[in-house]
Amino acid sequence: MLTAKQRELLVFIHQRIKESGVSPSFDEMKDALDLKSKSGIHRLITALEERGFLRRLPHRARALEILKLPDDLVRSDALLAKRGFQPTIVGGTSGGDGDMPPPGPAVTEVSVLGRIAAGTPIAAIQHEQDRFAVPSTMLRAGEHFALEVQGDSMIDAGIQDGDVVIIQRCDDAPSGEIVVALVDEEEATLKRIRKKGNSIALEAANPAYETRIFGPNRVQVQGRLIGLMRQY
Repeated sequence: MLTAKQRELLVFIHQRIKESGVSPSFDEMKDALDLKSKSGIHRLITALEERGFLRRLPHRARALEILKLPDDLVRSDALLAKRGFQPTIVGGTSGGDGDMPPPGPAVTEVSVLGRIAAGTPIAAIQHEQDRFAVPSTMLRAGEHFALEVQGDSMIDAGIQDGDVVIIQRCDDAPSGEIVVALVDEEEATLKRIRKKGNSIALEAANPAYETRIFGPNRVQVQGRLIGLMRQY
């Protein structure tokens, strides 16, 4: 049986190796688990080694090998692989405001509400069209939904046409975050929000698209991006 922190670290290492082929650094692990020092990471890794979940490879920097995973995480990976998707977590495994949910099932189903424009805005978010299995470690507190990205205006932020973005529902977000914004109550778009005085700018991550600036009453935040799923 793993503690919550041991499991969180194991999941983080597992996902990072899947994404990049390289295990994370101790600093990255410390930041992801919101620990104050790397000594805590050393203790967690030692505990995972003793329980047979991973091992350190000698004479190699940043070299960790996953030996096994908890059964529920294995089932989660198998389900996602069957659907052809790989998860990407925005900002590591925990939110900047400490709003991670308590431990629960390895997979959570969220509603797919249609398509979201990362380009020219399209029709507003629709009603539930499908359900999508998402690793529970990706989610934060509160309600979540998923949208399929259409367009390339956020490509420099790593968001591509066809990605499925995971959104934490909220009605406000700090300046600089990527959000689902509803413009004039009829157009939904995925953009980085910038706030200055009474103006709200929706900023693309592609120089081919101009930043759009609105008055405060024209833009409603529907949620903020916390992760995405990509089919290879």
